[in-house]
Amino acid sequence: MDEARARGRRVGFVPTMGALHEGHLTLAREARARVGDHGLVAVSIFVNPTQFGPNEDFSKYPRELERDVARCATAGVDVVFAPDAASMYPAGERTRVTVRALSEPLCGPFRPGHFEGVATIVTKLFALAGRSVAVFGRKDYQQWRILSRLAEDLMLPVEVVGVRTVREKDGLAMSSRNRYLSDEDRQRASAIPKALGDAARAWERGERDASALREGAEAKLRAVADSIDYVDVRDPSSLEPYAGGDRALLAVALRVGNTRLIDNVVLGEEPAPA
Repeated sequence: MDEARARGRRVGFVPTMGALHEGHLTLAREARARVGDHGLVAVSIFVNPTQFGPNEDFSKYPRELERDVARCATAGVDVVFAPDAASMYPAGERTRVTVRALSEPLCGPFRPGHFEGVATIVTKLFALAGRSVAVFGRKDYQQWRILSRLAEDLMLPVEVVGVRTVREKDGLAMSSRNRYLSDEDRQRASAIPKALGDAARAWERGERDASALREGAEAKLRAVADSIDYVDVRDPSSLEPYAGGDRALLAVALRVGNTRLIDNVVLGEEPAPA
């Protein structure tokens, strides 16, 4: 990447954990659009152990490097960086990166240590990538806000860009975990974008009461979810509870079958999920 920059090429960077789907490839294409045909687009593939809790799916998380590299080629990616764990976490390492406040609400209480692991590995990747445009999906909205704050606070030479959620034909947000859903679970999960869409339309009609927006979405999700971690309305920048304004983040996390799914919509900014 240093050689590319020395030649005047801009660098676009897409950090991933692999098992790439169309959502990831959309991020790669966005990176290409940002840096231009003369630029260099790099994708990292690393299943990061420090962001998984003891009862989460690290061991079974899909690892498909050969397939992922082939998919990257179709999206115009120039470089795939796929390190092993020993390279990213050398013997004796002790450092962790924490972004307080932004890591505490929403997924924070349900995945202790998760965002610390994400912030730590992405800081390492940013250090390796150097000056670049880093592209993330806004399905993981809280993660995107945390990493934007991280780059700004640590004065890293990285522009962090968020791309709107890419969705399946039924509106479900694209995710590597969707493959764990049975046909019945998938049908139930399709209620998630419908609940978000109903909230977006209520917002368009003038609804600004956070409780009404939250309760309306939660009622629809309780009918299909095996459990709900949260349905919450937050300020889209600070992630503080929504207290008024022309935008609001409606974010949800729930389990359908054994699969934990997250989704969101920024009311007043994004259209209703299709």
